[in-house]
Amino acid sequence: MMRRRCIRPGVLALVLVLSGCAATAPPQPPSTLQLPSGWRAPQQAASGAAQVEQQWWQAFGDPVLSELVASALAHNGDLRVASARVQEYRARLAQAGANRAPVLSADGSPTRTRTLNAFGAPYVTNVFQAEMQASYEIDVWGRLGKLSDAAGESLRAEQASFDAAALSVAASVASAYLNLRGLDAQLALTEATLASRVQSRELARRQFEVGYSSQLEWQQAQSEYHAAAEQIPQLQRQIFEQENALSMLVGGNPGPITRGLPLAQLAAPPVPAGLPSELLRRRPDIARAEHNLAAANASLAATRDQLLPSFKLTVSGGGQATTLTDFLNAPTALWRLSALATAPLFDGGRVQAQTDTAGAQRDQLVYAYENVVRSALVETENGLDAIYRLRQQAVENDARRATAAETLRIAHNRYRNGYASYLEELDAQRTLYSADVGLLQLKTRLLVASVDLYRAMGGGWSAMP
Repeated sequence: MMRRRCIRPGVLALVLVLSGCAATAPPQPPSTLQLPSGWRAPQQAASGAAQVEQQWWQAFGDPVLSELVASALAHNGDLRVASARVQEYRARLAQAGANRAPVLSADGSPTRTRTLNAFGAPYVTNVFQAEMQASYEIDVWGRLGKLSDAAGESLRAEQASFDAAALSVAASVASAYLNLRGLDAQLALTEATLASRVQSRELARRQFEVGYSSQLEWQQAQSEYHAAAEQIPQLQRQIFEQENALSMLVGGNPGPITRGLPLAQLAAPPVPAGLPSELLRRRPDIARAEHNLAAANASLAATRDQLLPSFKLTVSGGGQATTLTDFLNAPTALWRLSALATAPLFDGGRVQAQTDTAGAQRDQLVYAYENVVRSALVETENGLDAIYRLRQQAVENDARRATAAETLRIAHNRYRNGYASYLEELDAQRTLYSADVGLLQLKTRLLVASVDLYRAMGGGWSAMP
């Protein structure tokens, strides 16, 4: 008893010494990230600004587009993979939480043994034994709690990854559908142009046959007809491939896509409002980077604490007897209570190296977070500027088309009255067709740029449940 009392102060002193021997964690590097107070790109008037809603694609007013996005969010293969990863990390969090709870186990072992006694005679013994054991690690330094915190932050990072994937899928479906409607409009324009070229070719042929025009004008009309006809299979191929790509995005097999509003009736929603600082709240990829950084900090703290002592309590109890009857009715009670304290004395710098590794990984995530934020700012600036410039370009395109239409009218009248050759009218037709195609392409690009802007501004997503 005296010896035991003398040991206790030594053990206490050893624990106190070891508690100051935790590995040294490197400090977090200072951040160089500075958010601007406003956007550099010019914007439209604030009265036309809209808030960034989660289901922003409904602002295009096309029910077919909304149905396609809803189908993609429910059946897209990439989203199903991301959802499974969320379930994986939810299980990891449960596992980390279970490490902080007591462990209870039970075992039973009937044993029959044949041995020799002291006189060399064999004898048989039976032993029936059952035991229940409980153990619990006392988290004195909070290491297990930090591991649980790291698992929780990792789960939230995966939830943000799911949201980022959902936002990307919704934007990809919207862009693919709008591009499809743009191709449809170009195909309709080309087919109408081809019908007009047929009439022009027949007119040039008749005038050549009666000697009113030269063979050059007839051949030129033939060339313009084939140039328009050549565009139709090319556009049909693009439409076919776009439908297949859109079918895959919505989680289906390659096939036709239902159409909704024509391109002419689709209107880009107002430019969403918001400050650069609000991207930190809305964009799921920024939230993912932030949670990954928090998880790395918690893991670093837990790794550093591996040099600290650990304490574990163990309790076991059971019964034992030499016959089954005694085991079932009156077994001999057995029990054991123990407390274990362990502390590393020398590990060759292993824990410190692990801590330095975790610190370097934490620093990588700090820099990654800053890069994600800067990329978000660049994407939003580019989206705002694209819409502003495309609208300016649309004004010039409208003026160009109006001029081309008036030029064609004058050229047609001059040709009909015999003041100009048919080549002059063909040239005016080509100019007007080019302006019409440019108008449709510009309309499509403006709609897709709106999708890109809503994606850049986060789409108002929040972590999945």
